[in-house]
Amino acid sequence: MKVIVIRAPGGLDRLEVRDLPDPGQPGPGQIRVKLHASSLNFHDLLVANGGFPAADERVLLSDAAGVVEAVGEGVTEFKPGDHVVSVFFPHWADGLPFGSVGNFQGTPGDGIDGYATEVAVRAATDFTLAPRGWSHAEAATITTAGLTAWRALVADGPLKAGESVLVLGSGGVSVAALQIAKAMGASVIATSSSDEKLERLRALGADHLINYRQTPEWGTRVLEITGGRGVDHVLEVGGPGTLAQSIRAVRVGGHIALIGVLTGHAGEVPTTVLMAKQARLQGLIVGSRRLQQEYIAAMEQTGIRPVIDRSFPLEQLAEAFRFQESGRHFGKVVVEI
Repeated sequence: MKVIVIRAPGGLDRLEVRDLPDPGQPGPGQIRVKLHASSLNFHDLLVANGGFPAADERVLLSDAAGVVEAVGEGVTEFKPGDHVVSVFFPHWADGLPFGSVGNFQGTPGDGIDGYATEVAVRAATDFTLAPRGWSHAEAATITTAGLTAWRALVADGPLKAGESVLVLGSGGVSVAALQIAKAMGASVIATSSSDEKLERLRALGADHLINYRQTPEWGTRVLEITGGRGVDHVLEVGGPGTLAQSIRAVRVGGHIALIGVLTGHAGEVPTTVLMAKQARLQGLIVGSRRLQQEYIAAMEQTGIRPVIDRSFPLEQLAEAFRFQESGRHFGKVVVEI
């Protein structure tokens, strides 16, 4: 069975293809899944590059979609032939986040082995059913990016029709958030450094576009677009390098979902402005299994499909990471298994 592991201390030149024994049949409460696709996230890239140190020879990737081949004793939720998608926090079934959800010790591809492999035998609760009619590549975008956008806007927002949303860039979370927001009747302001990507965001429904290279004070531009009010919700994926502008852009009493650290792990926060705005700044990491099921049900009703930029074979995982790292992608980068 082919797998890809990362050798400590990390680095894309430290990825190795291994041939490991087949994991066999599922035990009680487990399912055996033939994996067909994964999608790449910034968290996966951090692990691969050694930014989140993982155990030597850790099998990479947190997201996966495939087909159930067999079920163990006591499993009633799935049957052979079902299309399934993995869960980011297998131990977080429902409700509010708790202690161990504050780290990645139980997350595939980080604290435990992930899905850069052909077959997985895991607890049934490590998966949910995939959306009906979706390809495996499309389903593989749910685990991290899609669910993060859903939680930020719907579960934590909560987004209402007629409200406004600011999305930063054109990565997987931001594109998914744009699609969700438009489906729910919100207006969307989108930023990018690329006019070409901005036009693609417009085609997906973005109402207003800002090139942040041409307009470095884009928070002020958001205020202008909204008549001085600011937006109701901000999907903040940049972190310290963009947070000050996001705080400027949000309305008084608005909501900023802090979901990314693309510009670094620490920095100054304009606390006086945040206090004056009386805005809710909430950090979040993906979501529970129950939220994933709710998100999937919504996708089946809306007909939304994820945007996939490019697919790579599993053997070219390092090349896929390098493409992701370049920032040239729009939407998701997928690995076919």
